[in-house]
Amino acid sequence: MNEHSDAAAEGAPADAATEAFVTHRNLLFTVAYEMLGSAADAEDVLQETWLRWTKVDLDQVHDRRAYLVRITTRRALDRLRVMRRRKEEYVGPWLPEPLLTAPDVAEDVELAESVSMALMLVLETLAPTERAVFVLREVFGVGYDEIAAAVGKTPATVRQIAHRARRHVDARRPREIVSPDVARAALESFRRAFETGDLQGLLDVLAPDVVLISDGGGVKQAAPRPILGAGKVARFIIGGIDKAQVTLTGDLALLNGNPALVMRVNGEIDGVLAVSVEGSRITGVYYVRNPRKLTRIGSEIPLTLR
Repeated sequence: MNEHSDAAAEGAPADAATEAFVTHRNLLFTVAYEMLGSAADAEDVLQETWLRWTKVDLDQVHDRRAYLVRITTRRALDRLRVMRRRKEEYVGPWLPEPLLTAPDVAEDVELAESVSMALMLVLETLAPTERAVFVLREVFGVGYDEIAAAVGKTPATVRQIAHRARRHVDARRPREIVSPDVARAALESFRRAFETGDLQGLLDVLAPDVVLISDGGGVKQAAPRPILGAGKVARFIIGGIDKAQVTLTGDLALLNGNPALVMRVNGEIDGVLAVSVEGSRITGVYYVRNPRKLTRIGSEIPLTLR
């Protein structure tokens, strides 16, 4: 075999590994992001997955997609346990890192719900292994045997964890999923009200039991605890604008597969505001102001369940 043939033969496995990784990269990122709620950490997990993948003997791998998901899950689980300790030291409420997403994410109802701010917050209440099992089973439809291999449990134990996690999430997730048009209409009413200082307009679009959660990460000012109730939330918003004597505006965008607002103070980006909607009223307002979490709103991030 000549020198060129030797080089081609040596390069073939690497090319196959690269091709498989690139093919499934968006899926792997989505898995990691749904497990972690952080795009920055998800990117780190993908880097770790790639380094591990390059050492795998591809001849021994029957399903490259499943194997890559397994590596990603293990790396994400390790990071999730570290992040839990990090979040305990976080200043104020913690919200997931928002992503600017393409229209195709919003059109996929299952995907849009799975990355919505509301559901991502519910996933935060699960233990690391529960979250991994729920995400793999309920979001990506991975089989119990494959999940067991990824999380280091028996299939029987994984079934029990999946059942427990599903029950936990179902008790806390939004009661209904509204269409993007309904969510957008509620968001437009909300935006119109705060931009014009219309307190009654806010009260009309907010559900009586609405909750507002703001995340400044100790860098930007934010409410130290969730604010509950339409009256308190509306007064907090209008009062905050009046007190700061600023012009607050919102630009409609698709964030995490759902209608949201990129918020501007005197024309400068201040944060991202996402909502959950039931019926025609807003039940949750999630305002991310931490600058470290606003780096993924300038260009669309591809997400996929497949």
